[in-house]
Amino acid sequence: MQILQQLEALFLKSIPTILLFLLFYWFLRANFFKPLERVLTERNARINQARKDAEAVQAAAKDKTEAYEEALRKARAGVFTEQETVRQAALEERAKVLRAARGVAQETVRKEKERIGREFEAARKQLESESGVMAGQIAKMILESRPAGDAR
Repeated sequence: MQILQQLEALFLKSIPTILLFLLFYWFLRANFFKPLERVLTERNARINQARKDAEAVQAAAKDKTEAYEEALRKARAGVFTEQETVRQAALEERAKVLRAARGVAQETVRKEKERIGREFEAARKQLESESGVMAGQIAKMILESRPAGDAR
C-alpha cells in the first residue's frame, strides 16, 4: 500500500507538470506547428505550381525550337533551290557562250580553209603556168653546162 500512496503523491505532484506540458504542447501546436505546416503546405503547392509552369515553359520552348528548326530547314531548302537555279542559269550561260565561241571558231576555220584553198589553187595555177618556162630554163641550163663533145 505504501507504493500506492507514493504513486498517488507522485501523481499529484506531477499534475502541474503534466498540465504545463499539455499547455506548452497546445501552445506550440497552435503557434508554431500549425503555421509551420501551413507554410510547408503553401511551399509545396508553390513548388508544384512552379514545376508545372516550368514544364509548360519547356514545352513552349520545345515547340518554338521545333518551329525555328522547321523554318531554318525551309530557309535552307529555299537557299539550296535558289543556288541550284543560279547554278543552272550559269551553266546555261556558259553553254551559250561556248556555242557562240564554237560557232565563231568554226566560221574562222571555214574562212581560213577557203583562203588556204584559194591560195593553193592560185599557187597550183602559177606553178602550172610557170612549169613550162621553168622546164625550158632547166633544160637550157643542163644543156649549157655540158660541153658539146661530152656525151654520156
